[in-house]
Amino acid sequence: MNIFYNPEGVGDVLFVQLTTERPTALTTERTNNVTLIKDEKTGTVVAFNLFEASSYFTVSAVGQVELTEELGEQLQQALKKNDIDLELELDFTPKFVIGYVAEKEKHPNADKLNICQVDVGEETLQIVCGAPNVEAGQKVVVAKVGAVMPSGMIIRDAELRGVASSGMICSAKELDLQDAPDAKGILVVEDDRKVGEAFQA
Repeated sequence: MNIFYNPEGVGDVLFVQLTTERPTALTTERTNNVTLIKDEKTGTVVAFNLFEASSYFTVSAVGQVELTEELGEQLQQALKKNDIDLELELDFTPKFVIGYVAEKEKHPNADKLNICQVDVGEETLQIVCGAPNVEAGQKVVVAKVGAVMPSGMIIRDAELRGVASSGMICSAKELDLQDAPDAKGILVVEDDRKVGEAFQA
């Protein structure tokens, strides 16, 4: 779940994205202060907009809003007050974590891409990476599916030249870190960092 709020730019509306999937066609359904956004084909709710958001709770953040247990409960109550029968699935796990590149092999269909198996603690992700300095044995920063990059890009499951990729191994520049080098290449972190822990800049 990703939440966005920009009162000066678009008004008192909270935008809540429930999935990273992008349906080919969408349909909307407005009930009181809530507009549900659905996959036209399946009827699944993929997002919703909460109008007059500040009348339900206080949102101090501008841009991406951090999901907390309190906010999750407030969102659920706001839906209930608007007669929306939708049970939210709340995920509080970090989206930027320390990963360990367990394996690296050349992409069969692209000279500059590598297929990496990256241990992120609870699971191993297959990530296609184009950085020239990626190597097996490194500890790196991984943006998992659902992460919102500083640029605003949302990380989604993808397929690069016919190979599935779930997540992104990040560079310092992509993480918008101070003094990030202009040269291409992923950020390699200290070896004592714990695999699976949240990345803190």
